Amino acid sequence: MNPNIVVVLHRPQQVRNIGAAVRALKNMGLVRLRLVQPTPFDPADILGIAHRSEDILARLEIFETLDAALADAQFVAGTTGRPRAAARVLTPRVAAPELLARAAHGPVALLFGPEDNGLANHELDRCHLTITIPTDPAYPSLNLAQAVLLVAYELRLAAQSASHIASPATPAATAAQLETLFAAAERALWGIEFFKSQGSETILRTLRALVHRAEPDEREARLITAMCVEVLHFLRRHRVTPGAPPSDSEHPVR
Repeated sequence: MNPNIVVVLHRPQQVRNIGAAVRALKNMGLVRLRLVQPTPFDPADILGIAHRSEDILARLEIFETLDAALADAQFVAGTTGRPRAAARVLTPRVAAPELLARAAHGPVALLFGPEDNGLANHELDRCHLTITIPTDPAYPSLNLAQAVLLVAYELRLAAQSASHIASPATPAATAAQLETLFAAAERALWGIEFFKSQGSETILRTLRALVHRAEPDEREARLITAMCVEVLHFLRRHRVTPGAPPSDSEHPVR
């Protein structure tokens, strides 16, 4: 399968789940795995669960932050069982052909959250779309490795499909470039005192969803970022004191 598909486990808490996820990747032909702040583990324990997976462990990458793990991704799909009004929500079967087609043009990250509570809203904000596995509502919770296996299985089935998404004229903006854009947009909106109440979190989440749907390329992302930065430069040149965003504890969407 396309090596541009990258599975990202955010703060996995149990070694057996990491091992079972590695086994799922091996079963389905995926080769790239990134861990963000994983529980400490011995590679030998992983090999005890996922036999003959030395090739995946040799390429395994460990990151301290989620932003670093997603930085080079041109498309991010996050898994969740929570409804999200502003985001595109697809099942693994519907999402798989699109993810494979996008992987033909650049890195695609499949993001899975920790075992206890999954991905938080501010982590899902980094995703272009969310994937929800249609489980029984009476018992919707899935084991982390089971979720990885189900998504990887649908990707393997979809690999036989001939559907494609046309290659963009210029590379799509990476997750790191989009985070720079969102940070600049937030500062500009605070600078012009756009936020009149405590509703900034909802507005910024909607803005993220809008930009993710638009899928700007690198040039477009740089242009929007430059426009936002110039707003603050304009205010300073005209001796207008820009408004300031609240502290991180008050404003987690940043």
